[in-house]
Amino acid sequence: MQFVVIGVGRFGAKLAISLFARGGEVMALDRNEAAIDRLKDHVSHVAIADCTDEIALRNLGIQDMDVAIVAIGENVETSIMATALLRRLGVPRILSRAMSRTQAQILMEVGATEVFSLEEQMGEQMASRLIAPHILESITLSSGHSLIEVVPPKEFLGRTLKDLNLRAKAGVNVIAIKRKLPAINERGENVIKIELNDLPSPDQEITRDDILVVVGQDERLRALTEPMAREVQE
Repeated sequence: MQFVVIGVGRFGAKLAISLFARGGEVMALDRNEAAIDRLKDHVSHVAIADCTDEIALRNLGIQDMDVAIVAIGENVETSIMATALLRRLGVPRILSRAMSRTQAQILMEVGATEVFSLEEQMGEQMASRLIAPHILESITLSSGHSLIEVVPPKEFLGRTLKDLNLRAKAGVNVIAIKRKLPAINERGENVIKIELNDLPSPDQEITRDDILVVVGQDERLRALTEPMAREVQE
């Protein structure tokens, strides 16, 4: 997919680099030459341009992007105008950062397909980590389903996926298992590497070094993980 990240402050720069590292074709765009220069070796393309200049955006081919992310923080007017121009250019998916509920509403009205708030998301993520420390990662899917990475409880250890039979008993599927393994890096230091088994056998035995990647309906995932949360808290 082709992405353009508009505004490469700390958040925008990290987003652009991460998207590129995950296989996306990424253009980073900002008026700040120094900020763009820092990214030139970490993304597909860079551009020094005014995101409120429609002609400049057209000349850069922004209208051909699959996704545009307006990562601008404090400059509300610029964020709104950039979002409106992206809509006019016909970009199919526009994600815009909002600093307030009012700004979020305006961004949706001028053309954003999705609005996000870093502050709200960070608060939710911290609350989730405090309430459910056994859940290491959670990704919301469509239609009330999620994918989570979870530390297996004690009663899972030493048992196989076939023994646990989570699909029949809990209505969820273990689609992968991550295992933490000791390793030595290029500097000779002891580190932990993660080995991913994305096609686990029914006979795979669960160990204390495993992380289960589980997908299912949100209600069923909660029913599965609530006992795990009590175990961690105890």
